[in-house]
Amino acid sequence: MCKRAIVAAMAAPVIGMILVSAAQAANPDKPGEGVSVTPIFPTIAEERFRGEIAIAGLEALGYEVKQPKETDYPALFLALSYGDADFTVHMWEHLHAAFYAKAGGDDVMTAVGDVMPGVLQGFMIDKKTADAHHIKDVSDLKKPEIAKLFDSNGDGKADLTGCNPGWGCEVIIEHQLKAYGLNDTVTNNRGSYFALMADTISRYQQGQPILYYTWVPQWISGVLVEGRDVVWLPVPFTSLPDGKNDVNTTFDGKNLGAPIDNVKAVLNKEFAEENPAARTFLSKVRISTEDESAQNLRMQNGEKSLEAIKRQAQEWISAHQTEWDSWLKDARAAGQQ
Repeated sequence: MCKRAIVAAMAAPVIGMILVSAAQAANPDKPGEGVSVTPIFPTIAEERFRGEIAIAGLEALGYEVKQPKETDYPALFLALSYGDADFTVHMWEHLHAAFYAKAGGDDVMTAVGDVMPGVLQGFMIDKKTADAHHIKDVSDLKKPEIAKLFDSNGDGKADLTGCNPGWGCEVIIEHQLKAYGLNDTVTNNRGSYFALMADTISRYQQGQPILYYTWVPQWISGVLVEGRDVVWLPVPFTSLPDGKNDVNTTFDGKNLGAPIDNVKAVLNKEFAEENPAARTFLSKVRISTEDESAQNLRMQNGEKSLEAIKRQAQEWISAHQTEWDSWLKDARAAGQQ
């Protein structure tokens, strides 16, 4: 290679960095200008609202946000680790820890912020049956006479509406049914969760006892309201699949059996390092479980098109304008460093 070619080759990346810096300096409000971003989200429609809020912020910073990819959680983390996607706002810190680690963890990804603190999951039953039969925790389901109350198909066993494969919570359920000695008296029904829950809600409306696994935030908590319609059914002791039983699993004095979790943003590590504005913004985003549950209920009531979800995200931003502006301000400052 001639000397001129060598010099040109060495200069190219330097020139590229100068051009990027110049572009950022030219428009400090748009530190992401000229950079495309690929989000990746779960296939659960109710999770999209959170994603649209994140997208709106990145677009305000000048990023060109591509059509989001959608997949199950294990594949989601693999895509982030390989650079096939750039970010998500859907990692439950404890629930998805194994998926994150298996995909390469902190070596290839960066988890930031508390997008949604205080998320819950666990078993629930209808309050009427819990009160009438003095059901205190899931171990009561070992009693055939109690289990039979929740039998919906005539086999004498309690029918539990469980989680879809690939969500993470299905692993907790299977482990705990064994740990609490419930496999002989409880059937874990898995399939399309929301279709199964529609049947569960219908049975409740007909006055029948119900038993299901759920999480907050989501729309079900707005239909089957805790304390009015249903109650959390605690566990007698903490037993988790990974054996890490010293985590906080207590909510309102009840041991729900699963960690009180936090939803975090996760970025491909290289993308995070090259885009401090995006990393900073995603680390600042915070949405309450109450806000997302309320939005999810709007979807359940018919406002579920992508256009409607985008509109709901903009409404949320307008209602939280002061915080929103501060997140963008911090992100823009990070982009200029």
